[in-house]
Amino acid sequence: MLDPKLLRETPDVVRAAIARKYLDVDLDPILALDALWRAQLNDVETLRSRQKSANGEMAALRKGSPEFLAKVQEMKGLSSQVKEKEANFAQTDAKWRAAMLTLPNIPHASVPEGRTAAQNVVCATHGSTDAVSPHARPHWEIPGFDRLFDFPRGAKVTGAGFPFYVGDGARLVRALIQFFIEEAGRAGYLEVHPPILVNPASATAVGQLPDKEGMMYQTVEDQFYLIPTAETPLTNFFREEILEEAALPVYRCAYTPCFRREAGSYGKDVRGLNRLHQFDKVELLKWVHPSRSYDELESLRLHAESLLQKLELPYHVLLMCGGDLGFAQAKKYDLEVWSAGQKRWLEVSSCSNFEAFQARRAQIRFRCKETGRPELVHTINGSGLAVPRVLSAILENNLQADGRVRIPAALVPHFGREFLSF
Repeated sequence: MLDPKLLRETPDVVRAAIARKYLDVDLDPILALDALWRAQLNDVETLRSRQKSANGEMAALRKGSPEFLAKVQEMKGLSSQVKEKEANFAQTDAKWRAAMLTLPNIPHASVPEGRTAAQNVVCATHGSTDAVSPHARPHWEIPGFDRLFDFPRGAKVTGAGFPFYVGDGARLVRALIQFFIEEAGRAGYLEVHPPILVNPASATAVGQLPDKEGMMYQTVEDQFYLIPTAETPLTNFFREEILEEAALPVYRCAYTPCFRREAGSYGKDVRGLNRLHQFDKVELLKWVHPSRSYDELESLRLHAESLLQKLELPYHVLLMCGGDLGFAQAKKYDLEVWSAGQKRWLEVSSCSNFEAFQARRAQIRFRCKETGRPELVHTINGSGLAVPRVLSAILENNLQADGRVRIPAALVPHFGREFLSF
């Protein structure tokens, strides 16, 4: 959520942010609603002040005196007015809060201009796309692939996008998760095993509601959401809490299954492991002091990059333009691995700075040592990493002439063998 003060004092800044993200948000009705909200709040507070003063005056009068009885009548009138004004304000307040949730975060000054993914900026590369197996092919075409990654039976049991991982397929998924978690621990992230169902307040706090309802699976009776990422429960760990400044930064990581409806996905993007409705991911999350916010984003990104380097996967880093930046992000990098069989780049991590946007929704604050007053933290997160596309890149890039797949050296201790055989 944006700072209401920013909206009131510099509405043109908010208009520019909406324009840079190419979002369809009409600011004028929100500004009018905010003016009404402030006017009604002032009315309620004025009447409450009069009520408090009258109550004090009445306490000094002799009970039963004409002055006392007159003051009682005045108090009844004030009480009736307060109730009426409070009821009106409650309705306006609900509308105001809903309207404020429709305003996107402000892009950082370093975010490039642009409307589509084609205008994202490649800001780093690692490895050569030519230094991969000459035998590469799309992973779903590798002979024996279906024996380890069973999509037909997954579709029978649940639906498309819910595969079974069988035998060494499951073993390789587990090896990647263990590798990611252990590397995160070495980098100072404390492991958390969070719930995979969250309530609407948690989804709202991170910006998934009211923006991404169509992407999430929802339970009917309890109104819980299956998490699309561990970011959702992790961010809410400190919701409505005040941390001490000395505790910052706080680093956490979590492995969870993730669930996304992926409505509207089709074609080559959904072949094989490219886009699933259920997948495994390790998430990295930081709560940081605002003054260190962008340094912490860079260090998180470098950690995610280090995982790809250790897995010997060519990749590049994209700095997302305004039009391809998410609703809640102030700045975002995407890490994409080279898929040699498909001859295309596949996103395996997004590293984002939300500044105070999520913290304001969730009321996550720290107590400033200098002033003693609570201030909003900044939240930063990124995938470290998502399993399916990393897995598909390993299968494609390391495919041998005899049909086996070479396991990257860093992963061998977790997998237990140097080659995967179908």
